[in-house]
Amino acid sequence: MARNARAGRGAVVAEGGVRTPVGDGSFIELDGVEKVFEVRRKAGFLRRERHEVRAVDGISFRVARGEMVGSIGPNGAGKSTTIKMLTGILTPSGGRLRVAGVDPSRERTRLAHRIGVVFGQRTTLWWDLPLKDSYRLMHRMYRIPDARFRENLDRCVELLDLADLLDTPVRQLSLGQRMRGDIAAALLHDPEVLYLDEPTIGLDIISKTKVRQFLKDLNEERSTTVLLTTHDLTDIEQLCRRVMVIDHGRLMYDGALAGLHEAGESERVLVVDLDRELPPITVESEGPLRARVLRTEGPRQWLALPAGASVAPLVARIAAEYPLKDLSVREPDIEDVIARMYAARPHPAA
Repeated sequence: MARNARAGRGAVVAEGGVRTPVGDGSFIELDGVEKVFEVRRKAGFLRRERHEVRAVDGISFRVARGEMVGSIGPNGAGKSTTIKMLTGILTPSGGRLRVAGVDPSRERTRLAHRIGVVFGQRTTLWWDLPLKDSYRLMHRMYRIPDARFRENLDRCVELLDLADLLDTPVRQLSLGQRMRGDIAAALLHDPEVLYLDEPTIGLDIISKTKVRQFLKDLNEERSTTVLLTTHDLTDIEQLCRRVMVIDHGRLMYDGALAGLHEAGESERVLVVDLDRELPPITVESEGPLRARVLRTEGPRQWLALPAGASVAPLVARIAAEYPLKDLSVREPDIEDVIARMYAARPHPAA
């Protein structure tokens, strides 16, 4: 693991994280991108003072064509603002940003034919029209060839289970149904990149499963580049090999999902059941048997060891020296890992 300033100040970059230098042909390129908003705050009975809020603070990363990358962060971390700059909705306050070699804010119309966007809490569908009429309007707006439109629509309808919903006005759809409808709408023109901002928010388990499987198939079969922002870590675990952790507009981590455990200094827990109550198991503070006893309760003892360490040497020693009855390994919870990363990071002053 290494630290790399190009990934954002203080970001931890695991192998497989920030992959490529400027100008290498990466599909998405951000270099020191910033977004500053000016807000007015009440400072007296009739006075208001101007303050700057840095929603995005010097983020740099690359996304290769066909890659599926997850972005995690609390509310206000800068995830959605970054997506809006990538689509051209917002203009960066500083830095360099390119999507397919295009500056999104300057060539938004040109780029619109190459990207698809789904905002979980907003819809691109026409509220009072049946779902199929929204798709027909997009057919005309994007000037999609008839054969291509029918092929893409049929595929989305089948894989997202939309056949029984096409004649239903959008306002009558449930949140899960509308979300599936929005994803289909974003893909009718065969975008090269798909931005997903909280695509499974508020969905039931069945709808989430359908959406995740569809996105996985889309990425594998058509090599569609996907940038996913979410609070649901199951989305990341099931879809993405690479994850970026963002907090206060800065990139804290960029790399493989498994590397988060090392970056967050997480621990696995070995639960040991002996055939009788004994003093705490003797462990080492260093070396291959490094561990620490968390607690004991009768014949049961809990031992913690680094998440990246093998439990085999420790288990072999315990089995050889203690009357072992049973044992189990509890893997670290990724939500706890990320929470610890947030808690350990000093927050910039407002």
